[in-house]
Amino acid sequence: MEFRLLILSLIGSVLSVLAAGLFLFFPKRTRDNLVPCLISYATGTLLGAAFLGLLPKALNMGAAPVAVLGAALAGIFAFLGLEKTLLWRHCHHENCEVHSSAGIMIVIGDALHNFMDGVLIGSALLVSPGLALTSTLAVVAHEIPQETGDFAIMLAAGWSRKKALWANIASSLATLPGAFGAYYALAYFKPALPYVMAVSAASFIYIALADLIPAAHRHPGQGKPVLQFLLGLAGVGTIAFLC
Repeated sequence: MEFRLLILSLIGSVLSVLAAGLFLFFPKRTRDNLVPCLISYATGTLLGAAFLGLLPKALNMGAAPVAVLGAALAGIFAFLGLEKTLLWRHCHHENCEVHSSAGIMIVIGDALHNFMDGVLIGSALLVSPGLALTSTLAVVAHEIPQETGDFAIMLAAGWSRKKALWANIASSLATLPGAFGAYYALAYFKPALPYVMAVSAASFIYIALADLIPAAHRHPGQGKPVLQFLLGLAGVGTIAFLC
């Protein structure tokens, strides 16, 4: 089981960074057309994983539904607070008003975000391998456009491709302590598992509603709206098929 956790964690972290790095070799016009589509698909996978996978599992673990949903609500406000401290912000374009040229802030924020992704993967694997797989897919789906934006901002700030790549790989490795720490800690304290799952679902909901959907609305002329809508549904469908 530990080996499976390691593989899923690496897929959700390092593989996402490498995929985003390859994406930057595409012409800028191609990136501008593809990123809105990736964001739409990621939105669907995040919402699907939260509402079809994580929350139903959390509510079926014997804890009081009000307490579980309260934990999810508290999680949403906690992530709002993190975003206001500039440590939890996702960039999908070079003109990021929050990060600007502060590349080091991106690395710190990504490390925190990746640690939380690891907690999600580790806690999901304690419930079932299928839930861990769908959660990892949702992580990858939203990490690729995020990392693509981070690379673009770092390069615009004067970072070399090599420095930007290694910085993002280093921050992505924070997924591993998050995953293994949650897996071993929650194995000994399983009453906390439904609440951790609820907060994990809250992180997916918050990213989708507070970041990804507004990112799609900021550039209504980019991409094809009908295609993006269908890709969002495809993201939900993918999670529904795997659940």
